[in-house]
Formats: sequence, structure tokens, C-alpha cells
Amino acid sequence: MKILITGANGFLGYYLVEQLLTKNFSVTATGKGECRLPFTYDKNFQWLTMDFTDPFSIHDVFENIKPAVVIHAGAMSKPDECETNQMLAYLVNVEGTVQLLINSANLKSFFVFVSTDFVFDGETGMYDEDDKPDPVNYYGRTKLEAEEAVKEYEFNWAIVRTVLVYGKNHSGHSNILKIVKEKLEKGEEYSVVDDQLRTPTFVEDLARGIVSIIERKATGIFHLSGKDILTPYQMAIKTAEHLRLDSSVIKKVTAAGFSQPARRPPKTGFIIDKARKELGYEPLSFDEGLKKTFS
Repeated sequence: MKILITGANGFLGYYLVEQLLTKNFSVTATGKGECRLPFTYDKNFQWLTMDFTDPFSIHDVFENIKPAVVIHAGAMSKPDECETNQMLAYLVNVEGTVQLLINSANLKSFFVFVSTDFVFDGETGMYDEDDKPDPVNYYGRTKLEAEEAVKEYEFNWAIVRTVLVYGKNHSGHSNILKIVKEKLEKGEEYSVVDDQLRTPTFVEDLARGIVSIIERKATGIFHLSGKDILTPYQMAIKTAEHLRLDSSVIKKVTAAGFSQPARRPPKTGFIIDKARKELGYEPLSFDEGLKKTFS
């Protein structure tokens, strides 16, 4: 089965490619630039440059590959950048998704869209798949609008929402655990919010859940996250303790004390009962994920 992945150079992309190749799928990884993945030795792997905001670029790649499955993991995903550059965020997150759906429909491909907890306002949390989205920032709005486009797709589709992904990073992108480690090793003070609740997601669990969706041909919306409810401050403290670094430089703050262009929803953890039941999804605890991150 031929699988095409967007955003393959990214944090999640690395693990999706790795796990799919392990299961002997034929994987075409795509991104705007050069390949940064180490899988070129595998006969089932190929890299193609593709800009999913360019209809001609998408058309050429889809005509060449004819993928049975499209995993759309590429996005403009930093909320503050989306807030300050809304035109680009809309182009990437909404129009790019629509272009991919148009080309996927020509091939009747199974379309898997990676979305976010930020489609919710965070006022009630924890959320299941039937709860009503109501984003509080522009990033969340673009991802929700893309979700609505996916729901209009006439062939098989799945939407995967996830929360605050962490893990060993092979792509060079930062995540909260990596930042904590770097700051503390330099003895620098680091302020972290303690009034936002999340269910942080170990990146390998997320990739495994998406692979399970493909293997089971599962359709609909799935919430894939961790099972522990933590604030970013609690995550930072646990990271410091695990690495035996001085946690006294981690400063507990509230969201109101931060000056950020994009609002953050206060409480967006997930209920993952559906994924457990339909996908056999069982995530690691945060402590276990932390150990694997720094192993």
C-alpha cells in the first residue's frame, strides 16, 4: 500500500515514516525542502519535494505516486505565528488541506488529517470526539476550518486530534522538554505556566495510533493523547527531576502574566476511550515517555 506523508521532515513525520517502514508499507515522504530523514537506505522509502500550497506541485506528485493513503501532518502550527501572519496561516492550514483533498478525491485515497486540541476553547475540558469545537485563536480556527473541509470529503477520512506532543526530537524542532533541558543546563531561569491543563502526548504513541487507523481503516474523529493530566509547569518540574537538574530556576507563572499574540485555551486534555476501544490505543504514562525521551 502506497502512503504519502506531508510535513515528513517534522517532529511527528519522522516517527510516522519509521513505524510505517517497519510494517513494510511503501512510504513517500514529502516536504518543501531537502530530505532530512535517515531512511534513504530502505527500498520502501522515497522523498519527493512538494509544496502542498501549490496545486501544480501536488498534482505532479499525486500523478506520479497515486497514493492509497494520504497523511496530512504538515501545518503552520505555532499559534503566535498564525496570529501575527493570518494570511499565510490560512493559505497553509486551510487552502493547503483543500488542495490535498481535491487531489486525493481523484484517487479515492484514504485521507488522514492531523489536527489539534486548540480547536476547543478549553473552558470545560476534558474533551471527547463529540464535544463542540470553539477555538480561541487563529491557529485553532484554521485547523477547525480544515477539519470541516475533511468532513466534506466524499471518500474515507479520519481526523486525528492531539495535545502538546513531546519526545525525542530528530527534526531539530523544539518542544517543551528540550527547552527545559537546554535552559537548566545553562542555569537560565525559565518561566512556565501552571494554570493550563493538558494531556501531553508521547510522539511515538501518536504515530502508533495513526498507523493503527491506517491498518484498521478506521474512519471518523479520534482523540490521541497521553493519559496523564499535567500543567506545563508540572511537566517542566518532572523533566528537571528526571535529568537531576536544578528545578529552582523554573518559575511558576499564570497565562495572564505572559504577553503572547495568541490566546491559549486553559484546559484541553482529551478523553481517549474511543481510541482505546476502536484502535487498541494505550499510551505510555508521562513518566515512561520522559524516560524514553532522554534515553
